[in-house]
Amino acid sequence: MQGKKLPPWIKSNNLWSNETNNLRRLLRDFKLHTVCEEARCPNLGECYSSGTATFLILGNICTRNCRFCAVEHGFPEKPDPAEPMRVAQAVNRLGLKFVVLTSVTRDDLPDGGACHYAETVKAIRAENPGCYVEVLVPDFQGQEKPLAQVLESSPDVFAHNVETVPRLYSKVRPQANYSRSLGVLRKASSFSSKASIKSGFMVGLGETRSEIRSLLYDLRENGCQIVTIGQYLRPRLDLLPVSKFYTPEEFQELKEEALKSGFSQVESGPLVRSSYHAERLFRKSG
Repeated sequence: MQGKKLPPWIKSNNLWSNETNNLRRLLRDFKLHTVCEEARCPNLGECYSSGTATFLILGNICTRNCRFCAVEHGFPEKPDPAEPMRVAQAVNRLGLKFVVLTSVTRDDLPDGGACHYAETVKAIRAENPGCYVEVLVPDFQGQEKPLAQVLESSPDVFAHNVETVPRLYSKVRPQANYSRSLGVLRKASSFSSKASIKSGFMVGLGETRSEIRSLLYDLRENGCQIVTIGQYLRPRLDLLPVSKFYTPEEFQELKEEALKSGFSQVESGPLVRSSYHAERLFRKSG
């Protein structure tokens, strides 16, 4: 999968257990997807074994073709109006007190799927009073109305990932725009005084430390409070190769730099992903 040998400090947490298999069966029963499986997350086993997962709504086919992502791209089906309630019921069955919702990018929909996000947040809250919700959203092509629609559903954490430094966007995220993503965070920060604003990015794609410092500065300037920093790991051989494996010591240096930049919470490490330990980061930020 990776294409070259991983360094000894990177150990996948994809260990299977009875809990993992039980959660997979539950998700199949509810006809739900998770980004854990679709994006081949290295932490799947750890998270599934603890009974947590990041729900992937709006189908499992993305309209974009980012060169780091294992999620399939193409022409997705119409959103399933029953999906929000199924997610809420699955949350109830799992007894979750904190939920992360994300989705494929749906450029084929006029609102980018914003209404579906809002309905899912509302359904979760109706079925699970007291449950906290984090949404990890696409850029909605920079449209303000869909963004406002998601924020009006009052998620506790609003996340949108920049993924990489601006110089690498044309190679890593050819259908995305760095300034547009910063705008999403800025508008979310100004719109909502309650939601924690969060973003994440990968290292190991060819960025420099100077570019990382500039990226951290941009995120803080645009209202981001929580940031995650993780190692890019090539999920398929047809995707971008790894340029560099950062050491645990370098990740600690990045964490310290981010904290000095003013972030309230930082998760930085080789296997960190945007929703990894999401509940812990949220509760600490409060």
